Amino acid sequence: MTTTTTSPASSTSPRKIALITGGSRGLGRNAALHLARRGIDSILTFHSRQDEAQAVIDEIERLGGRAAALRLDVGDSATFPAFAQALKTTLQQHWQRERIDHLVNNAGVGVHAPLADTSEAQFDELMRVHLKGPFFLTQTLLPLINDGGSVLNVSSGLARFALPGYGAYATMKGGIEVLSRYMAKEFGARGIRVNTLAPGAIETDFGGGAVRDNEAVNQMVASVTALGRAGLPDDIGPVVASLLSQDCHWINAQRVEASGGMFV
Repeated sequence: MTTTTTSPASSTSPRKIALITGGSRGLGRNAALHLARRGIDSILTFHSRQDEAQAVIDEIERLGGRAAALRLDVGDSATFPAFAQALKTTLQQHWQRERIDHLVNNAGVGVHAPLADTSEAQFDELMRVHLKGPFFLTQTLLPLINDGGSVLNVSSGLARFALPGYGAYATMKGGIEVLSRYMAKEFGARGIRVNTLAPGAIETDFGGGAVRDNEAVNQMVASVTALGRAGLPDDIGPVVASLLSQDCHWINAQRVEASGGMFV
């Protein structure tokens, strides 16, 4: 298990710590930076690009925060016990802590294929990454989340509106929204809030960067969005930071869509 970290934590009062899966790029990266601006440290996971994770850590340090990165394949639940042990070690070595405060299940992959053409292998990959992964990762890490903390599961606007080609992906996101409500019910005794964040179409490299790089796709998104443009990472990161903060301590078991008003 690969670990990349900042220097050990100082003796100042403890800062909150969020674990963000897929935090080395896209929306996860943006969320980590906005959390740092609010005084919340991050442990990022990355799949293969350690250099990208280190770049995020460097940015967080420049903002006065602390961060670490651990390699994780959210589609391989057999690795979760070893990941939990690596997380414990990282917390102890660099924060002198035993638990995190927030878990953000953000990592994901995209598949664009009509239902008639979606392969079983594509379906299984989406299931492992978007539904099975968050289910069993949260289960594995639950003892490491502080009472009074929170879990935020990332869904998609596609779980509300339907666009051809995203049926299998959206099915998994619909599942994660149901799972979030059950988590909120079962974790409530420990004061752990669980919510779902559903972004609309955002200009990132997700899904091959179509919204960001394909002008026709970008214009289509803008045309069906009340605010008249596609979303940007900076439209989502502040929402994550807010939902994890005490400002939203009474928001629980909710689906929060941040789409600029797509298909309203």
